[in-house]
Amino acid sequence: MADYSRENIVLQIRRFGDYLTRKLSNLFPVLDSRSVGAIAGLAVAILFTWRLLRSPSVPQTRQPKRQNPAPGNSGISNPANPNQISSGVSSEVSSAQNVIDELFQPVKPTLGQIVRHRLSEGRKVTCRLLGVILEESTPEELQKQATVKSSVLEVLLEITKYCDLYLMERVLDDESEKKVLGALEDAGIFTSGGIIKDKVLFCSTETGRTSFVRQLEPDWHIDTNPEIISQLSRFIRHQLYIASVKPERPTGNILSSPSLEEFFGCV
Repeated sequence: MADYSRENIVLQIRRFGDYLTRKLSNLFPVLDSRSVGAIAGLAVAILFTWRLLRSPSVPQTRQPKRQNPAPGNSGISNPANPNQISSGVSSEVSSAQNVIDELFQPVKPTLGQIVRHRLSEGRKVTCRLLGVILEESTPEELQKQATVKSSVLEVLLEITKYCDLYLMERVLDDESEKKVLGALEDAGIFTSGGIIKDKVLFCSTETGRTSFVRQLEPDWHIDTNPEIISQLSRFIRHQLYIASVKPERPTGNILSSPSLEEFFGCV
């Protein structure tokens, strides 16, 4: 019976540890399983130590005079019932779970944590401008105007905090290049983020943009051209394909999203 009670106590503690691990995983998705397990184990140890220390101590009293044992009684008190001990531990675990439920309410991770998690701690990112950072989608439109998406600014600035970011685009003339740089400057990208004008690259062909990416060897490349995405799949570790429709045959190193901001859960 004692062995059964001991096994039941260990089982209750393990169940509580698993319960706490699941809670921590939901609250902090950016942490790996080892970190969550270590935190959960520490929390279990602290919690049960606290419960032990807060248990009221038995006050010392004067021992009563020894009385003769009644007939048929050996005079030895019966040990605590193992089932009662197991039941008490189960009750403590249930109470502890209630405390955890109240203490660990769902916490939404910050945008910075999401960016680092989704980019898999990548340190260098290349990204095209048209259709991703800019409202315009063709080089011809850039001859008239260039407009930075307001919805992408927060994500873009968070990326620059953790990554070396290069922006690039194909333009048809020097005036288009000036319009793009002016739009980026007006949006505060050069002053608020970690981007300098030298990291905004221009070329006259799509092949030129592919060459830029190959030379920079980024951890991530972001593009809207499926042909460039396909060509770079053998050379770039991760790619993000920005398109309204998911590719029919995505490969393991290519993710897709309707927009950069949606990829990071900002929409």
